[in-house]
Amino acid sequence: MLAPTQFKAVFAQPDRASTPQLTLLSIPTSLENPRLGLTVAKKHLKRAHDRNRIKRIVRESFRLKQHQLPHHDFVFVAKGGIGKLTNQELFETLEKLWQRHIRLAKQKNTQTT
Repeated sequence: MLAPTQFKAVFAQPDRASTPQLTLLSIPTSLENPRLGLTVAKKHLKRAHDRNRIKRIVRESFRLKQHQLPHHDFVFVAKGGIGKLTNQELFETLEKLWQRHIRLAKQKNTQTT
């Protein structure tokens, strides 16, 4: 996702999964595949290479998981302290959040049918 309007749609009424270091928001979409948007503010990570490391790991985690994810638009929001996570810890945290969104989507599908 690139356009600000796409991000605003997700921020309006999202499903949330959070840890102290990051939040993963999502909304259902009519597209055939999930999409990812990233927000990693300078406020939390001053150096560009630190922000890029986080974004690279999130993109890779999404790439590996995308076939199991529901057809949603996802927005990753970094919070303070995210720079202290190792690559492995970030991967494990993201895995838990992806699983939570998969469960949430299944619950909503069973409620609507």
